[in-house]
Amino acid sequence: MPKIVAVIGFGTMGSGIAQTFVEAGYQVIAVEKEETLFTRGLKQIQRNWERSIEKGRLTTEKKTQLEQLLTVTTDWNRIADAEFLIEAISENIDLKKEVFKEISQVVSENAIIASNTSGLSITEVASVVPNPSRVIGCHFFNPVPVMKLVELIRGYDTSEQTYEKTKKIVVSLGKESIEVNESPLFAVNRILVPMINEAIFVLQEGVASAEDIDRGMKLGANHPIGPLALADLIGLDTLLFVQDSLYENTQDSKYRSAPLLRKLVRAGHLGRKTGKGFFEYK
Repeated sequence: MPKIVAVIGFGTMGSGIAQTFVEAGYQVIAVEKEETLFTRGLKQIQRNWERSIEKGRLTTEKKTQLEQLLTVTTDWNRIADAEFLIEAISENIDLKKEVFKEISQVVSENAIIASNTSGLSITEVASVVPNPSRVIGCHFFNPVPVMKLVELIRGYDTSEQTYEKTKKIVVSLGKESIEVNESPLFAVNRILVPMINEAIFVLQEGVASAEDIDRGMKLGANHPIGPLALADLIGLDTLLFVQDSLYENTQDSKYRSAPLLRKLVRAGHLGRKTGKGFFEYK
């Protein structure tokens, strides 16, 4: 197992991934382009640990030990000794390729480089890296410290060795993985996102109210959260981007975005983060 892990990007996903690796005993080096970008993620990690202390799952002494395993920096050279790196920046393929170029110039040629992308091409990202066989998709789900699943995505050149090593790392985190061959949105989001989009069509067509759609899926399909509330949680702008990406990559009309979703995004009603989406939040 690697001793040093690097996390590139410290937003919601990056900070959650860093926390998860630290709690599994790894030395973690987190990289961002500006120091101020660490503030929100570090506060969230501290809140999570304080909550664990309150519930008796963590001691103050153990928390201090965990804090010592996490280093944050804007210096790319600090990741030179990392044996496993995971990128968790925004979902922009060109930006990811630039980051992967920078990573590959700093780390060992044997280091595994993973991407936490939820649907972009691992093959394309790997194309800018010398020895693309060491690149793999490693898609965690939000909130990372809580969610058990990790999708492991094979790009065209991903080697069996890279896959098996990454799978062992995932197990060491207390997570479970599923194996996915590269495809638009991979497996889980390929199923989940169109389901949410169809729920929006049902609302748009006046078949049922937002409340009844969500209530029906919770009671009738045993979902822990309704599809429209989940859309608000994800962010309607993010959902629209992902749905449009699926349509563009497949050119299949069944994946077209619901017009109501596009209208809400244009209105600036993006869900929980703006206080209004399919439901209102205070």
